[in-house]
Amino acid sequence: MSAAKQEKPGLLARRAAISLLQGVTLDQQPLDQLLETNAEFRLLEGRDRSFAHALVASSLRHGGEIKTVLGKFLTKPLPRSSGMAVDILTIAAAQLLFMEVSPYAAIDLSVNLAKQDKKAQHFSGLINAVLRKVSTDGKAVRENLDGARLNTPDWLWEQWVAAYGEEAARDIAASHLNEAPLDISVKDKPRHWAELLKGELLPTGTIRLRSGDSNLQELPGFSEGQWWVQDAASALPAKLLGDIAGKSVLDLCAAPGGKTAQLASAGAIVTAVDDSVTRMNRMRENLVRLKLQVTALLADVLSLPTDTLYDNVLLDAPCSATGTIRRHPDLVYLKSPQQLAGLVNLQQKMLSHAARLVKPGGRLVYCTCSLSPLEGERQVFNFLRAHEEFGLSAIVPEDLAQQAQFTTPAGLMRCLPSMAVGKSPGLDGFFAARLERR
Repeated sequence: MSAAKQEKPGLLARRAAISLLQGVTLDQQPLDQLLETNAEFRLLEGRDRSFAHALVASSLRHGGEIKTVLGKFLTKPLPRSSGMAVDILTIAAAQLLFMEVSPYAAIDLSVNLAKQDKKAQHFSGLINAVLRKVSTDGKAVRENLDGARLNTPDWLWEQWVAAYGEEAARDIAASHLNEAPLDISVKDKPRHWAELLKGELLPTGTIRLRSGDSNLQELPGFSEGQWWVQDAASALPAKLLGDIAGKSVLDLCAAPGGKTAQLASAGAIVTAVDDSVTRMNRMRENLVRLKLQVTALLADVLSLPTDTLYDNVLLDAPCSATGTIRRHPDLVYLKSPQQLAGLVNLQQKMLSHAARLVKPGGRLVYCTCSLSPLEGERQVFNFLRAHEEFGLSAIVPEDLAQQAQFTTPAGLMRCLPSMAVGKSPGLDGFFAARLERR
């Protein structure tokens, strides 16, 4: 019998979850990347793999609450010499506070994990005692906590309060406590596919699937290339170009290709550009499945020659991605205010270069999945002051399926995670502006 088979059921999944958690919090690696490269996670299959993923996501999403609850039952912080003890406590608390896991299993397997770690084994008794208290009293402590605020870093909270006010900031933070729904875009016949997939057809044309529809490849229409995964907010910027059938569209920072697929499905002649080999390979695979024809270029946006101009240009610029925290809870551990200045500078350069690729009379849509006005509103108004050949083409509710909540008085698009699409709550935070070259 192999060593793996001798392990207690659930132990390997929890060990993999700790490895993933450390990869994010200590090594500063994105969780999506770790899910593809982490050796312990890749050994898992089926339910163990799903459980490990859910466990680390819950630990990250509720990190502030977990730390506070554990602090109530620890007389003093654990020393650095305690090895995996803190991470063992964290994933166990996630199970006891936020997941329907048997307290016996959560505690027993946590003690086993501690005993297998040379440094943590000296704290196995303490881990057992603390987790027993969490199992009996932890939820009562948690209910009196301000979870939305505790799970949000100070710099993000202050940024959101300054931009949107404290009430809206709290709503944004609260929305991050919930797992993001699964949205898809379809080539055509959205009502037909919504019925077939038993999903909700949103006013914007996106189909929102029921929670738990995770085995995508087995759903109707996947293998036939009829739809692709794309958040409802991410599907909005491409719509701002209007009727693009037969027109040339340059899609910048295109991979993994959700907007590219939209543009091609709408009949545009699309050139998609990205500088990531991995993401471009994924985009090409998706386009083959979707049976869509696109010219894909592996290149740096800033190196593109300006002798070829396009009817329309879409720039989904690299950003802090703070609008996607509910989907990527690891972001609050990976991003910092120090990174923002560099991103804003890069966006400014990309936007200026993209402008040189637009034909006179053509449109340029600039968008980011950031909640920071520095990467959105301010970026656009600074651009307009420096480029008199461009004007703002105001975005109105008619451009967004009458979803007036996504438009601003200045004629821009701003989606917040706390907003609803029709009657359905929640979507990624997104910003977009539509510019026209005179």
